[in-house]
Amino acid sequence: MPKERIDKLLSHQGFGSRKDIKRLLRSAEVLLNGKRIYDPSLGIDPDSDELSVDGEPVTIVKNITLMMNKIAHTVSANKDGEHQTVFDLLAPEYRTPYLQDKLHLVGRLDMDTEGLLLFTTDGALTHRLISPKSHIDKTYFVMLEREFSEQEQADVSRRFEEGIAVGPDDNDPGFTCEPARVRFPSQEEIDAALEKSSVGEVCDRLWEGDAEMLRRPARFAILTIYEGKYHQVKRMFTAAGNKVVFLKRLAMGQLLLDKKLAPGEYRKLSDEELELLS
Repeated sequence: MPKERIDKLLSHQGFGSRKDIKRLLRSAEVLLNGKRIYDPSLGIDPDSDELSVDGEPVTIVKNITLMMNKIAHTVSANKDGEHQTVFDLLAPEYRTPYLQDKLHLVGRLDMDTEGLLLFTTDGALTHRLISPKSHIDKTYFVMLEREFSEQEQADVSRRFEEGIAVGPDDNDPGFTCEPARVRFPSQEEIDAALEKSSVGEVCDRLWEGDAEMLRRPARFAILTIYEGKYHQVKRMFTAAGNKVVFLKRLAMGQLLLDKKLAPGEYRKLSDEELELLS
């Protein structure tokens, strides 16, 4: 692992801004491998070096990975001049100068899409999850504008499994999707997926708040894809003669969205969950 500057690491650990770290190095006993240091630009190897401040060991967190249940109407970006971003929802401890350079999104979700979104400082993890060669599957819960008949469900399943051709979107050209899996969920699965979501806004907008629209299983689908092209899920169902009106990501590979997370909430991944992504 490459060495990191002392000031950046201490800032990451919550000791303040990099200017604060300069003052800390003058006023406190900061030891690197038992030797007092004063230079904020000194490098440290988190795998082998030992650091302490006034006799208290500093545990260096090598990488952070967060799972968020993304809320609708937020942009998957660090900054946006018009809209709230997913980074705006993070606590100050995750928005330090150090983490501003390191913490990034693993892929993105559209502004109106909800569900599983990952933040990490681990570049190797990001590469593994988004590389086309990895074929990491992503599973989405979909609500459609109209119900599919049984025959249409069978046709859609076949066309998705064969690799459906989708048309252009904005400046993105059309393409043929890789084979994907779709199934049509039970009412119990639908209720679970919608429990902590903003689907009520969709009902208000399209059906004047008629909640009975949520009790029609033929209006819903669970889709698993193995790539992540621009607006892919929406374009697939458009090509199948329908329209996505609500979209929520449920899983990436074997990692499932924590059902306890309300929209906009997040938490660190456990070691066991990180293993699921390896």
